[in-house]
Amino acid sequence: MFFCPVSKAYYERKRREAKCLANEAIGNVKQGVGKVTDNDKLRAEAKAQKPESEAQQAKDDDRDA
Repeated sequence: MFFCPVSKAYYERKRREAKCLANEAIGNVKQGVGKVTDNDKLRAEAKAQKPESEAQQAKDDDRDA
């Protein structure tokens, strides 16, 4: 029988962290592509995505405290 000493809350926290990091990476890629292609729409999406990612991360930090 497999026994895992790590709690379910730990895995939930790590899943949320990974989701926030992925969202931030997507925003960074959008911003970079927007700069290279001179696409203002992508730049605007990237700027809108950053506060959303930061808010989610702050919410998760409060939940874990």
